[in-house]
Formats: sequence, C-alpha cells, structure tokens
Amino acid sequence: MPNSLDIDGRPSETRVVVAMSGGVDSSVTAALLAEAGYDVVGITLQLYDHGAAIHRKGACCAGRDIHDARAVAERIGIPHYVLDYESRFKEAVIDRFAESYVAGETPVPCVECNQSIKFHDLLDTARELGAKILATGHYVASRALPGGGRGLFRAREAERDQSYFLFATTRAQLDLLRFPLGERSKAETRDLARRFGLAVADKQDSQDICFVPTGHYAQVIERLRPGAAAPGDIVDLDGRALGRHDGIIHFTVGQRRGLGIAAGTPLYVVRLDAAARRVVVGPREALRTSRIRLRDVNWLGDGLIDGALAGRREIFVKVRSTRPPQPAWLCRGATGGVEVELIASEDGVSPGQACAFYDAAEGQARVLGGGFIASTVAAARLPRTAAAVAMAR
Repeated sequence: MPNSLDIDGRPSETRVVVAMSGGVDSSVTAALLAEAGYDVVGITLQLYDHGAAIHRKGACCAGRDIHDARAVAERIGIPHYVLDYESRFKEAVIDRFAESYVAGETPVPCVECNQSIKFHDLLDTARELGAKILATGHYVASRALPGGGRGLFRAREAERDQSYFLFATTRAQLDLLRFPLGERSKAETRDLARRFGLAVADKQDSQDICFVPTGHYAQVIERLRPGAAAPGDIVDLDGRALGRHDGIIHFTVGQRRGLGIAAGTPLYVVRLDAAARRVVVGPREALRTSRIRLRDVNWLGDGLIDGALAGRREIFVKVRSTRPPQPAWLCRGATGGVEVELIASEDGVSPGQACAFYDAAEGQARVLGGGFIASTVAAARLPRTAAAVAMAR
C-alpha cells in the first residue's frame, strides 16, 4: 500500500499482524497489506461461545466469521490463527458490562473491547510474533505529527467514523497501530473486496453488541448476575411513587417507552438510583444536561492534560457515537477531576457512556482523547412543584 501506512522498513522484511474479524473491512485491510508485499499474519479472536450464534447475521467474531476470516486468509495467501480469548473477554468486557448495568449505567462495551483486548492483549501477541505493526479495519485515521509521535483523526467518511470507540487508545499504542481504511469510503472498501475476489465483499456489517445475540441486554445480565432484576419503585422528581418496575436493568436514561405509567404528559427516565432500586422519571426538560463529570480520562492532545486544564480549554465532544461533535469547555472540577461543560445542553446523557474529545467539529478532526461519564449535572433544575403539576395534567 503506497506510503499511507507510514511503516518503516522494507515491506518484505516487515511483519504486520492484522486483526481479522471475518468482515469486509478487516479482510480488505489484510488484502491491501499483502498486495503491498508486507509479511502479513492474520489473527482472529474467538471472544465468546459462538455455537448458538454461528448463523446469526450482524454479529462479529461468531463461528461464521471465523470461517470467513480463514477463507479470506487462504484467498490472499497469508497465515491465519484463531486465538481463544473467551476467558479474557468475559473478564474484561462482558462482566464489566453486566456490573455497569446493575449500577444503573449505560456502558459502551466496544470501547472496553478495543481498550483491553484488541489494543492491549492483541498488541502483546503481535509483538511476540515479531510484528512491528498491528492493523485493523476501523474507520479512523492515524497520522504522523510534526512534533513526533502519531495522532488519531476522524475518518474521511463521517458516517463511518469510529473514533468515538477508540478515544482510550494510548499514545504508545498509536505508534504501533495503523488503520488503512480511514481515508477510504465504505463503497471503495467493498469495491476493493470485489477486486481481490473476496467472498465477504457484500457481507452485512456487524451491528449489535457481539455477545448479545438477541439484542436483549437484560437477559444476558440476569444470566450473569442472578437477582439483578430486583423490583422497585418508579418515582417522580419529588420522590413520589408512580408505579413499580421489574428491575432497573430494563431501563436506560432517556427511555420513554415501556414505563407502564399512565400520565397526562410524556415521561422519560431521568435517573437510575441503583442503591434504592428506583427509576426516576420526569418531563423531557429534566433530561437536559449541561455538565459532565468524567473518570478514566485518556489525553491524546499536545502536552499533558494537567497543562491543558490550567484554565478552561475549548474543545468539541461526542457523548453518542451517532451525533456530530458539539462545542464544549474542558475544565477541572471544583473537587478535582476532569469535567466537560456543554455549551448547548444535551438530552439523555447517562453515566457509563463515553465522551470523546476533538479539536474541531467537522472534517477529519484530531481526537484529543476522552473519558467515561461518571455523573451529570442538569442544565436547569425544574421547580419541584412545577414538575409535579406538569406530570399531573
């Protein structure tokens, strides 16, 4: 692949490990590198018990995908290995997912998977195999920075950009990672797959969380944490009981449907009180969030984050993968820690979600890092009596 990978050394003498999920993106990544003459090794991770999901569409790393990855490797003439990561994946991703839901959060397991499995454990494996680089099929760009090191940037095609899920990538990891598809469109990727004669050229993209084959998160959590679906009260903003629920794991902040409450005005889940097993509901206005407190912050911008927070720094943030970055202030909280002040408040922000930082709102903006949302502050507190009156109408 001409120059765009920025890999030092002759291709024939440079080993590159490609994380092959069995989908079209990682398959084309491997094919491009092999065509360019690199010593490519394909690795597929078996992350969960795939027996029941072998024929299910929209899943990644299932049995069908392992078969597809192996077929692609044979087609392009590279060695291919399947590594059993089930135990590690359960500990680092699935168990944390369940614990987060039980705590009333809305987790983003794809971030945990990239952080703990693909860009940590798999990088270690790549080094053990003598590889200089680990390449993936993510739609995100990596470029050398003028002052040294590498930066992470949004993909050329905004609709495919996956940078939100990669904010936790460290600077040291970026030096060893390459993303050949970041400057390409999905249509171009599929065209390349056809040119290479890959059977996965028209394969459906993975959509759901891979270890939730039916899309019913609560069923997975109940199996992993028996008793997690303990019943409790649904209460209004004043704490008055409006009804009962069969477990907070069935609810997320911002949810409107399925509350089972008759009210004269639409009600939304505003907050989940896991300790008291309470689902707090209110009008849409109560969902507005203006300040976000973060934990486990990863900084990829220039210098150290302490230097960036000497005052307030203007940045752009995404609190959902499907929304464009919006303007915000990055600052130090009154009691320490990192906080984000949203210039335009956001609806339905939940603890556990990711908050990614960018240096611009449009184009291939540089990723400045991000963190996980620990708690939120409402944009404006509604008077209790006004909220009660509104809900009673």
